[in-house]
This record gives sequence, structure tokens and C-alpha cells, in this order.
Amino acid sequence: MTVQDHVYVPGLAGVPAAESAISWIDGQVGILEYRGHRIEVLAERSTFEEICWLLLHGSLPTAGELDGFRACVSERRALSPEVLDSVRALPGTGHPMSAIQASLAALGMGSAEVDLSDDASCADAVVHILAATPTLIAAFERHRQGLEILAPDPELGHAANFLWMLTGQKPDEFEAHVLDVALVLHADHTMNASTFTARVVASTEADPYSVCAAACGSLKGPLHGGANERVLQQLEAIGGAEAVPAWVDGQIAAKRKIMGFGHRVYKTKDPRSKVLQDLATSLFERLGTTAIYDTALALERAMLERLGDKGIYPNVDFFSGIVYSKMGIPTDVFTPIFAISRVAGWLAHWREQMQDNRIFRPRQVFTGSHGADFVELAKRG
Repeated sequence: MTVQDHVYVPGLAGVPAAESAISWIDGQVGILEYRGHRIEVLAERSTFEEICWLLLHGSLPTAGELDGFRACVSERRALSPEVLDSVRALPGTGHPMSAIQASLAALGMGSAEVDLSDDASCADAVVHILAATPTLIAAFERHRQGLEILAPDPELGHAANFLWMLTGQKPDEFEAHVLDVALVLHADHTMNASTFTARVVASTEADPYSVCAAACGSLKGPLHGGANERVLQQLEAIGGAEAVPAWVDGQIAAKRKIMGFGHRVYKTKDPRSKVLQDLATSLFERLGTTAIYDTALALERAMLERLGDKGIYPNVDFFSGIVYSKMGIPTDVFTPIFAISRVAGWLAHWREQMQDNRIFRPRQVFTGSHGADFVELAKRG
């Protein structure tokens, strides 16, 4: 096949970019698995720390392995004075996703150089990134609010400790459980845009801090992780549950995108959204309903009535934003929470890429011209 014979596929849609054993999707029937385990089972019966081990090592941890892993993560949560200073130096008006991207790079600068040929060095970097990412996000949020940056609590689990560092209040078991399940659901999702970014950067033999910082840049976009922020903004703009039918009809007529619905892979309801919807129901029954929640339920009904037969269903972004909002989390911190979870998947893909690495170097389809005449500057007009 010649260069001219290569077929251009926009967005590489459907084009295999890697072999992976980490996660698997059947979009026709709505199945997501991590290392062969159904996401619904993992969300109900495991914790985020277990999921990190599963993604990184290929099997669920024993009790001893989990205790040791939790202890290692807890020990690496605190930030060095230099990294804390770098967080405080960031403009408080910037988006938290830009802050975490910059902070992960700073975290790498303040850490020992990662020796890619040394298993212990690589493992240490993995634990450090997993442990410090929530601390970096909480530290920036409190910095921009003019509040004291809080030290991690080694007695708390991953989700509960983040809520403590973010709000200054120890969460109850239910709140911690809700966030923990959300982290489980977002940890990996095959070859999405940020994971592809991570693997491309990893293929250059960049260190994992750089890999995760690059992936954060991809995750920030509104067509990827940033969609959960757009969902809440959309719900607020609709103007209440009673306004939903007319609003949906107007969006459909104008062929405008409705955030929180549809997925490039799933042709039925996203299995993660089913779990989050149940969590949202429990959360609002416990804490009381809101206008936003009522609007969301009305929007789901209207969309199912109009577009359900076309395979357009709520995705994970639709309910995650609603849940985080009810927990009092600022809208622009939704995507950073996504990063707290997805960093586990990025690191698992980094390790997998390194097992049989080859740098990514795809072709392009050239659409420019040839043989252009050079015109001297004085004669260009």
C-alpha cells in the first residue's frame, strides 16, 4: 500500500491504537469491565484503593496487599514546601484543571528522577502521583478561596481525605461512600482522549508525572472530562423543570448538542450512569431535592421520549455533576475530581505501554500545495 492509498479516519474513530488488558466496553449492551470485572459489581463491593491496585497489577489485592498499599498512599499524600509554594504562586483566577496540570509537573520537578528501567523507582512514582493528586487539587481550591491549606489526614480513606482537605470538615460515611463510588466509576474507560494522550506521551519515554500532566490537558476539554461542568451549567440555564420540554424541542430543532446525553461508544445507557443515578436518588432523598435535580429528572424524561429510540441516553457526566453539586463541590472542581480517579487508569496504561513500547508516529494525509514560488519580502503585497 502506498502513502496515497491510506484512508483518513477523522478522530481515529474505530482505529485500534494499542493492545490493552486494562478495561473493556461492549457499547451495544452497555457493559464496562476493569480487568474482567463488571463495573456494577466493583462499584457495589470494592473501594477506589482496590480499583487502583486492580488496574495497576491486574488482579484484586489480598487483605495484606491492600493494607500495605493504603499505608504507602497515605504516607505520600503530603506536599513538600516547594510544591506548596508553587501551588500558592498559581493565579487564583485560573481554572483548577490548569492548576492540576501545572502542579503535577511541579510535583515531578520536586521528586527523584524516575528510572524507567527500575521497578522500584516506577512504583514509587505511581504511588506518589496517586497520593498527591487530591492534595494538589484541594490545596489550589483553598488557596484561591484565601483559606488555610490543610494537611492530609492519614486516618481517612482516599475519598474522605480529599473531602476533608477540600472543605475542612470530616465527611460522614455516606458522603465519603458517594465520592468513593464516583472515583471507582471514572478510573478507566479504554482508549479515550486523555488515555490516548497518556500513551502517546508515555511512548516517548517521558516520566509518569509528565504523562499525567499531559493527560490532564486533554481531560480538561468540554468534549471529554469538562463535559460534567457543562451539564450543570446547562441545567441552570434551562430555567426549571417546567421549561424543559420547550427547551429540548428548541435544541433538537436547532441541532444543538445537549450535554450529558449520548456517547461515542455506548448505544444504550452508560452502565456508570445507572450506578450514579441510584447514588443521586439516595443522596437527594437523604439531603432533600433541589431545582437542579428536578430539572435533571425532567430533562432525562424528555430526552428518552424524543430520542431514546435513537440510542441517545444519559451518560456518566449527566449524573456526576448533579451529585457533586449536591455535595457542595464547586462546579469547576468537577473535572479535577475526574482526574483524581482517572490518574489510576493513566498510570496503568503508562505501565502497560512501557512493557512493549514503540513510539507513536502516525501518518498524515497531506492537503497542502507543492512547488510554491518564494517571493522576496519587499515584493509581497
